[in-house]
Amino acid sequence: MLVHVHPSDTIGNETLQTRQRVSSHQQSNGSVVGPRRGDGVLYRRWESDNGSSCRWQLILPKSRIPEVLRETHDSASGGHFGVMKTLSKTRKRFYWDRLRADVEKWCRECHACGARKGPKTRTKGRLQRYNVGAPFERMALDILGPFPVTTKGNRYVLVLMDYFTKWPEAIPIPDQEASTVAEKLVRSWISCYGVPMILHSDQGTNFNSALFTELCKLLGILKTRTTALHPESDGIVERLNRTILNHLSLFVSRNQTDWDTHLPLFLLAYRSAEHEVTGLTPTEMLFGRTLRLPCDILFGRPSETPSSPIEYMKNLEARLESVHAFARERIKLASERMKTRYDSRATDHHFKEGDLVWMYNPKRRRGLSPKLQQNWEGPYTVVKKLNDVVYRVQRSPNAKPKVIHINRLAPYRATDHSSK
Repeated sequence: MLVHVHPSDTIGNETLQTRQRVSSHQQSNGSVVGPRRGDGVLYRRWESDNGSSCRWQLILPKSRIPEVLRETHDSASGGHFGVMKTLSKTRKRFYWDRLRADVEKWCRECHACGARKGPKTRTKGRLQRYNVGAPFERMALDILGPFPVTTKGNRYVLVLMDYFTKWPEAIPIPDQEASTVAEKLVRSWISCYGVPMILHSDQGTNFNSALFTELCKLLGILKTRTTALHPESDGIVERLNRTILNHLSLFVSRNQTDWDTHLPLFLLAYRSAEHEVTGLTPTEMLFGRTLRLPCDILFGRPSETPSSPIEYMKNLEARLESVHAFARERIKLASERMKTRYDSRATDHHFKEGDLVWMYNPKRRRGLSPKLQQNWEGPYTVVKKLNDVVYRVQRSPNAKPKVIHINRLAPYRATDHSSK
């Protein structure tokens, strides 16, 4: 510990004031104060809390406190440890008024600790709901992959799902270029089911390219997207992705180059299975009937009563109306349960313009271990509150603003100790 304190280091009457304060403290706890080296430097005799040991503490003038805390906390030998370890290391060697409070404040405001360990105070916003009430009103899409290249040249899966009926599509594609995605969207979805009102995706460049944006503009589609590193905003398609991966892992060959041949039967299985939210199969939601499966052919199934086209349409309309009303109620109840469960962990913390915040931003850099990275960046300044859970933040006046979900933000209370 290369900290040398001499009376000449103090300013004005700081040494005398320190002696007077410590002498007053001595009278209350019986500690001994006095010079031990003959050079006027003051020490205090201190017993440990359990009385098992006794040490001499260097009585530190106020001007030297930051220097000592940089050594006992910020330095390599300090280790950037927490309050208790830093307090123990400091208190065994030094004494000053409000030592514990100063150590707690120093550790709490350490920028390096905040960047690595994350701030102590975290934020979690309330769940924002978007209720749909009709087929193909709002749909989600995502890209799954890359996978091993198949014999047909496919490497990715374009995944789509309707929010209301839960009707899925999983289309194998050779690449994830915007032109490929736009073509498949038109050929495999829009040509079959019509133009959706809203198209929701993540922040992939293929979904936000000029070509894709122009396609949405041409067809009158409102394009929305998730905030970065917040997949919960696109949970419906993320869950479908996991289901696809689980299915493919059970049926692909050892070299995994035939995965695209299993997608059609996966879709048959998914479309004919009851969805936990609606309580109905996607086929029943969309067509008002059940799909005929191989087991129906193998073991037999009663034939439907024949009817005229007009009668069939009337019955179908009545069935769909009943099915959709039932599904809307189920979706509403599931949404309320999810919101109640999610909001029970919300912090109700909000930021205002001008607030300083940490931003969680884990990055993978080539050649570097993510386990050794600092995942929190800051300080960022809140530029604008876009809604209850989304903010626009900026690192510096000349930096490009970022739109960030509140779950990735935290109050910034750190201090750059190197400037003290």
